[in-house]
Amino acid sequence: MLQPKRVKHRKQHRGKRRGLALVGNEVSFGEFGIQSLESGWITSRQIEAARRTITHHLKRGGKVWIRIFPDKSVTAKPAETRMGSGKGAPDHWVAVVRPGRVMFEIAGVRQELAKEALRLAGHKLPVDTKFVVKLDVSAQEAQEGAGP
Repeated sequence: MLQPKRVKHRKQHRGKRRGLALVGNEVSFGEFGIQSLESGWITSRQIEAARRTITHHLKRGGKVWIRIFPDKSVTAKPAETRMGSGKGAPDHWVAVVRPGRVMFEIAGVRQELAKEALRLAGHKLPVDTKFVVKLDVSAQEAQEGAGP
């Protein structure tokens, strides 16, 4: 599973999840992508489950990019512990996702296959998602459809 090799601070504040994604909000590397429609935390386990679903459905064809990385630590205190006595130990890692963020990208496969693979991967994620196509690809397919 994904996690940083080292971090400056072991424990982080929870932070705010307001606003739209200003970076990573368009398909950059592949032809098709899956975009978040709401904000949330995505754990490293959920990212790995979605990645495995995509590669399994594509039968290891095409290329897959993971555009999010879990670099925020989430702490948890042991069960049945009294209140107080400080913050808990780091438990797992999450990626903070805002609306509009492209999380996964695919290239080298047909659009129907990519759409189904990303639909299945979206079921593994705790946020609502939508299928997006790179602008260059949609313009190129329109020209091919208008041709002979």
